[in-house]
Amino acid sequence: MIYGYARVSTKEQNEERQLIALREAGVERIYVDKQSGKDFDRPQYRKLIRKLKKDDTLIIKSIDRMGRNYEEILEEWRVITKEKQAAVVVLDMPLLDTRQNRDLTGTLIADIVLQLLSYVAQTERELIRQRQAEGIAAAKSRGVKFGRKAIKKPKEYPALRSLWEQGKISGREAARRMNISRTTFCNWCKEEKNK
Repeated sequence: MIYGYARVSTKEQNEERQLIALREAGVERIYVDKQSGKDFDRPQYRKLIRKLKKDDTLIIKSIDRMGRNYEEILEEWRVITKEKQAAVVVLDMPLLDTRQNRDLTGTLIADIVLQLLSYVAQTERELIRQRQAEGIAAAKSRGVKFGRKAIKKPKEYPALRSLWEQGKISGREAARRMNISRTTFCNWCKEEKNK
């Protein structure tokens, strides 16, 4: 059986380019996840791995579609090729085709290329996170606020807070009277207490 695996990181991204390449490669059954490649805890990937048997083939468009965690990519590759004795084909990297060159030299070359590409995939993920953090820090330094806008406290807040502190009404009731969530009311009370 020839299986294919495609992955995009978010629901907004389109996996069509990968699907076309997999169909053109003769894939019979394709599994798709719309989830980050930070680990292999993905439902469709897990289902695919359970299905793989000896002499099956798994085709992916590029190594980063498999994942972006160096050690985990190497471990998954080992499980597929050694434990399950299935073949792996990476379309964008012909050297990573375990159907052929099963001799010692072919295996050595494939292992070296796999380690290099896995390292690059993880490094790219780390750079993305670093750039995100730098972008957020730069935006904050310019005064950009993240998250929802703070809700202004209504004029009846002090009186309702006082009633709540005296035990005459519950926090839920105070929040209901101001048409806010109980969590918001509790956060306001904590802020006042910490001042």
